[in-house]
Order: sequence, then C-alpha cells, then structure tokens
Amino acid sequence: MRRNLRWFIIGAAAGLLLRLIFLIRFPAVVTDSFVYGDIAKNWLQHGIYGLSGPDEISPTYIRLPGYPAFLAFIWAIFGMEHYRTVLFVQILIDLGTCFFCADIALRLLGARAAKVAFLLAALCPFLANYSAAALTETLEIFFTVAVLDLALAALQKADLRLWAACGIFCAPAILLRPDGAMLVIVIVLYLLWQIGFASGSIQVRGRHVKAAVLVTCISLLSLVPWTLRNWRVFHRFQPLAPRYANEEDEFVPMGFNHWVKTWMADYTSVEEIYWPEPGSPIDAQQLPSRAFDNSQQHEETIKLISDYNDQLHISPALDRRFEALASERIRAHPLRYYIGLPALRILDMWLRPRTEMLPSDSRWWEFNDERKWSVLAVTFGAINLGYVICALVGWLRSRAVQWMGLLLLFVVLRSLFLGTLENPEPRYALEMFPIAIVLAAAALAWKTTPQTHRP
Repeated sequence: MRRNLRWFIIGAAAGLLLRLIFLIRFPAVVTDSFVYGDIAKNWLQHGIYGLSGPDEISPTYIRLPGYPAFLAFIWAIFGMEHYRTVLFVQILIDLGTCFFCADIALRLLGARAAKVAFLLAALCPFLANYSAAALTETLEIFFTVAVLDLALAALQKADLRLWAACGIFCAPAILLRPDGAMLVIVIVLYLLWQIGFASGSIQVRGRHVKAAVLVTCISLLSLVPWTLRNWRVFHRFQPLAPRYANEEDEFVPMGFNHWVKTWMADYTSVEEIYWPEPGSPIDAQQLPSRAFDNSQQHEETIKLISDYNDQLHISPALDRRFEALASERIRAHPLRYYIGLPALRILDMWLRPRTEMLPSDSRWWEFNDERKWSVLAVTFGAINLGYVICALVGWLRSRAVQWMGLLLLFVVLRSLFLGTLENPEPRYALEMFPIAIVLAAAALAWKTTPQTHRP
C-alpha cells in the first residue's frame, strides 16, 4: 500500500462515493431488518432476546444473535433505531472487505492483481448495494473473506496463531447466519485433503491436524452460550437458527416447500409464489409451465392454489395434498428434481442482474418496467456477467496456483448447498463474490507474480 498509496486512496474514495450513492438513493430497511431491529431493541431495553407482541415480549431463537448484537452496539452509542448510522458503519466495513480481497490476490497472484482486485471490489455495485441494506450480507461477506485470507496466510506461514485467528473470525460468521458454519467445513475438508493426498512431511501433516482441531473448537465455542440459552429458555437443543426461521410451535408447510422445489428455478418465482405464502394470495397464472407435467397435474395445482387463496394460509390437511403432488412429480422425474433444477437455481443465483434490492422489475427481460429501471437491470446484468466471465478466465489462468484450491472448494461446496434450497435468492451467492473478484483480477492483471505453483 505504501508503494501504491495513490491507487488505494483513489479506489477507496471511489468505493465510498458509490456506497454513499446507494445509501442516499436506495437505503433498504426491509421486513427482515425490522425483525432484527425489534430483537436488538428488546435486548437493549429489557434484557430479553425476543420479539414484541401485543401484550409482552416473547423470547425467540428464529434469528442468530450476531446481527441483533451489531444493531444493539450501534444503537447503544448513537441512539435507538438509527438505521442510517448502521448503514454507514456497514459501508466502512464493506470497504474493509475490499482490502481483504486485495490481500488474498496479493498472496496468490502478486501485487498487480492485488491492485486490480481492490478496484473491482471497491467498484462492485452488488457489494455496494447491500452495504446500504440493513441485512446480514455485508457483515457475513466481510467475515467470510477475512476467514479465507487468514486461512491462506496460515497455510503459507504454517503459524498456529493465524489458525487461531481464523477460528476467531469464523465465530461471528456463524453467529450472523447458520450457513457461516460452511467456512469451518471447507477449511477442515481442505486440511484433510492436504493431510491425505498432498505431499508433505509428517510434521506438516501434524500441523494441519492441529489447525483443523483449533479452527473447529474455537469457532464452535461461540455457539455454546447461544445453545445453553436456548436449552434453558425453550428446553430445546438449538445450536443454530431453524432452517425456516419458525418459532417452536409454528407449523411449517413442508409439503408446500417440497412442491415448490419440484419446479422452482429462478428468483422471480420466489417473489411471485414462494414469498406470498402465508397471508397473501397467489396468482396461479404466474406459475411457469414446468410446474405441471400433464393436464391432471395442472388441474390439481390450480385447485390447491385456489384452496390456499380461500384461507390465505396452509393447513396441515392442505399441506398433505401439496406433499402428495410433490411426491408424484419427484417419482416421475427424479433427475430433474435432484440435478436439473438445482443446477438451474445455482445458475440463476450466479447470473441474475442482482436488482432485487432496487426498484427494477424482477421480470426484467419483459421490458414492461419504466425505461430507467429496465436500463438499470440490463446494465447490472451485463456487469454481473462480466465479473463471472472474467472470474472463469482467471480460474483457467490461475488454477494451478498453490492454495487456490481452498477458494475453489468454498465456491463449489457453497454453490452445491445453494442448489438444495427451494428459494434461489441472488444475495445468497454474494458471499462467493469476493472470490470471483480475486479470480477476475487474475484475468485482468496480465502480468501476475503468483506464488509457487502446483500441478
């Protein structure tokens, strides 16, 4: 940085300006933000980690304590429910993510790639957009890239203190979102691969074993207070948050979720079909043709949607009918359910324009929106495609770089995990975007000085 101070100052200033534009023009405090905020406020004012009700505050475990703790910390200093202050702090944190991206590129690809990676991260509109949203994404991305950077540093320097720091940074990633635990899984799997298949002395393998144990123990220790609290309050073993963010006695329509998963392939259907349940009517005309295999299924599906619309919630009896239809479709086309649709959901999360937090219509390709929002969607789509293509080219150029396998393992395992979800929301892929930025830097920095290569 001392040798390229002007570059980093100008890049950071440009990144800050971009994020401030999103903060001023498109600040996002959405329904989930108010859920986190309600928990944080009750925690601060009443010492209860819970949600406000008509008569009392009810303890809850539907959200992990990481983001409510962050909100409570900011509000304790600047005043209750100052969401704009929260967003400004997130902007500063997101700029920190840019420096971590540069450091990863420096370790793996050299100084030129580090400069490019920093600029790509600073000017990335998708990271900037979510820094102005009161959601977990910005913090989760920051800790994810920090963990990966620390892991690479520990691999290069064979320093257990760096592995301990890696475990410490894994802890908030897990406390922010349950899928943060995948970082620990990826690191342990990579170390096991190094132990079993990579060349190295017994001493090196021993260090890898110690590193795997150290990262696992330190990161999971953070869940002990949360798990004990849930056991004491709810008499339930709940080390993370429930998959569907449901309360202890809340009915989850798993039949409906399984049915959705038999045809869901893109985010548009998440907005139009998945999210309206419960409480809002579903327009059956918005179902894609892949939701029916024949005329009989079409009639049964229309009848199920009509019955839901009459009640605006799914009863256990209605859910069993959705489950029966889902089972029929899975039996008829298992490859579509287990391979085809997950692949389409993964592609959608990687390639969508990422305007879900902006006013653009999710059906951007129909061009029925205001011209400026259609132009914005197409522009964002082109930018996203550019990042992905450059990342693929960068992977081809740098796939033999030592330790690059750790980053690729994270991308592959997280992508496969996202394919198993029935709701392909583009924000779920953002945690992998810093890696895409590093790989794109490898493509754009024509003269790299990579570290030792491996076949």
